[in-house]
Amino acid sequence: SYGTLLGSTLFQSFIGGIIAFRVLPRPQFSTLQKNTFPVYFALQTITPLLMMLTYPSPTGYASLVPSSKQYPTDKLALYLLTSIFATGIVNWVYVGPQTTQVMQLRKHQETRDGKKSYDKGPHTKEMEALNRQFGMLHGVSSLVNLGGFIAMLWYGVLLGEGLTL
Repeated sequence: SYGTLLGSTLFQSFIGGIIAFRVLPRPQFSTLQKNTFPVYFALQTITPLLMMLTYPSPTGYASLVPSSKQYPTDKLALYLLTSIFATGIVNWVYVGPQTTQVMQLRKHQETRDGKKSYDKGPHTKEMEALNRQFGMLHGVSSLVNLGGFIAMLWYGVLLGEGLTL
């Protein structure tokens, strides 16, 4: 689960998404992302739950259920996995759908304006507002995703340290 989560996040965030943005025409890129992100965010939400159930605690317990034998790293691992889960679910159920909605509104506004949202200005006030809203949502999603990615890397350090116990 950890390898799938880390690998897919690394690829989508830093390789595949960037390449797709550079080589695809904007409408095709938008269609690709609109269909990829729900699956990607679902993966980022479900895999931390699986990782909680299979956490390799030094006590021999298979999960992060609090017990008297719990190690300090167990608590940190639970915090990190909860953070990863939270970042995934925030993007999956709120930021992603909101971004998709704003993209649809921009598409309708493009039809009214006779001009693409990404064309050089000037734009109508409605399009400027939609572009700002899209930029804000995209930025929030990127920051949330980056926070989850950092938690994934830190969790990997905990797993690596566990090999020496």
